[in-house]
Amino acid sequence: MEYQRPIADWEIGNEIEGFYVLKSAQQRTSNSGKPFLNATLADRTGAVEAKMWDYSGPVGQADEGTVVKVRGAVTEFRGAAQFIIARIRTVQEGDKFDLADLVPAAPIDPADAWAELQAAVDDLRDSDYQAVCRRMMEQYGERFRTIPAAKSMHHSFLHGLLMHTVNMVRCAQGLGDLYRDVVDEDLLIAGTLLHDFAKCEEFVTSSLGLVTDYSVNGQLLGHLVMGARAAAEAARELGVPEEKSVLLQHLLLSHHGEPEFGAAVRPMCAEAEMLNLIDLMDSRMEIYREAFEEVEPGQFTKRIFALDKKVYRHF
Repeated sequence: MEYQRPIADWEIGNEIEGFYVLKSAQQRTSNSGKPFLNATLADRTGAVEAKMWDYSGPVGQADEGTVVKVRGAVTEFRGAAQFIIARIRTVQEGDKFDLADLVPAAPIDPADAWAELQAAVDDLRDSDYQAVCRRMMEQYGERFRTIPAAKSMHHSFLHGLLMHTVNMVRCAQGLGDLYRDVVDEDLLIAGTLLHDFAKCEEFVTSSLGLVTDYSVNGQLLGHLVMGARAAAEAARELGVPEEKSVLLQHLLLSHHGEPEFGAAVRPMCAEAEMLNLIDLMDSRMEIYREAFEEVEPGQFTKRIFALDKKVYRHF
């Protein structure tokens, strides 16, 4: 039995005991009609699918985003590691573990990343877009710097939203300059910076800072609508011209591209089109990055739900 071994170092056949983050948990029923727990365990090095057979509680979905103690064995299922849980419980008084070993965090320096975004705003030539960005950074900054960018899809770790946004702003700066005859670079950068700020209101996070659910407003309105509304309110208070306010709102409302992917409207200006492409590119490259951490060069990953395919790591 190995105690508190990092998930990235788990090998088929290992027997493991220790404290890990319960990233997801659903009570399900097998084909034979017996209840089982379908879960994902995580630490700062990675995540693994886990199952506990003939189990109906008490640990379940309400405990997502918290730390649990588990004991079990690492097996193989469809070419990937799977942890079969023998015992599981929530944390009890007196338990000792290092939270820094458990909570996955973005591979960035948060202070440097935030400073880079502030510098990007300082470099905007349009004082109206600059003012809206500064106002919303003041409004959301503290929470924005910490939360993940998603519950599970991509950048689902601490500081993930900050990392995602910094990557996208860098792309917007380069592409805005490349296509300066087509796009208003300041509008593109402002929309890119602000596109996910309302996730600060959309997400419910655990005591560990991980996303566990969506707020009532997040489910009824979503971060696109809430973000556009916040940008419009900031623009109104700052006296920004109506056309600029509407353009900025349009970028936030359309950045998912198509209604079937959550967009309130389709992109109808060049900056909105580019923002959607940048968002898609960065989210997909992060999915690849995380998937490549689980395989060696020369191997295919398991099927990735978000991409609806497996992918090949060639180096």
